Amino acid sequence: MMPTVSVVISCYNYGHYVGSCLKSVLSQTFQDFEIIVVDDGSIDDTCEVVQSFLDDPRITYLKQSNKGQASAKNRGIREAQGKLVAFLDADDLWEPDKLEKQVACFEDEAVGVVYTRAIYIDSQGKDLNREVESFGIHLTPRWGKVLPYLLFDNFVPFSSAMVRRGLLARGFNEEIKMAIDWELWLYLSLECQFEFVDEKLLRYRMGHQGQMSKNALERFRCTDGILDTFLEKHGHKLSRKLIRQVLAHKYYLRWNYFLYEDPVQARYFLGRALCNQVDVLLILKGLVRKWFSLKN
Repeated sequence: MMPTVSVVISCYNYGHYVGSCLKSVLSQTFQDFEIIVVDDGSIDDTCEVVQSFLDDPRITYLKQSNKGQASAKNRGIREAQGKLVAFLDADDLWEPDKLEKQVACFEDEAVGVVYTRAIYIDSQGKDLNREVESFGIHLTPRWGKVLPYLLFDNFVPFSSAMVRRGLLARGFNEEIKMAIDWELWLYLSLECQFEFVDEKLLRYRMGHQGQMSKNALERFRCTDGILDTFLEKHGHKLSRKLIRQVLAHKYYLRWNYFLYEDPVQARYFLGRALCNQVDVLLILKGLVRKWFSLKN
């Protein structure tokens, strides 16, 4: 009998975390699942750690040569048998009732993606006491038709996401290195509604060695490519006002980054932000806040 949920765990050199990750899945109150661990060419003790769990027939361990996170996740999707796919990175953890509360949301046939809030923890698992809104207003959770909000930033914590398997035929884009989840959510938001469980059911680990999101310039390059390609294909479905607001936000973030690194680049991006911002006051307020922070 096919499981309701396929849990896809991708892993690269996270032997010191993957055991706790697996335990957090096995302790779920909802037990109708399979677990597919895709080891993307780890050279640490990942294999040995996962092997110790394989007495549970619900767990499948697949090892491949290192091809990148998108490839590993896509292999997990191809192997999945469940009606729903829940994604989990090997350095993250779930609260015990996560699956139970998300599965219930799929009774609404219009819903294709369900996600939750997160608790942000450090490399040792200590709560960092940060709320998602502290990372930026555009990370405030949204639900329903989320595309107009998702264009500004990715507010869906990856390891909290559960998706109808039938929507995942496209999979993750293996041509990009970072922000692969944001790219997928953008395209899924054209096809379905998103639902949000307003509880902290994911423990998301931040700031540890090996976390790709620490490379800001590479992330900018990837997200610029994702956004430009998406707008080229689907911009005709959006209002010109919305597109200008999205571009202004993008350029404002780059100004904020380059202000300390490269003043010439910073001025360029500020000019682009002002050219695209419908409400210039929003940019000016940001400049005032930045000026006072520099003064202090």
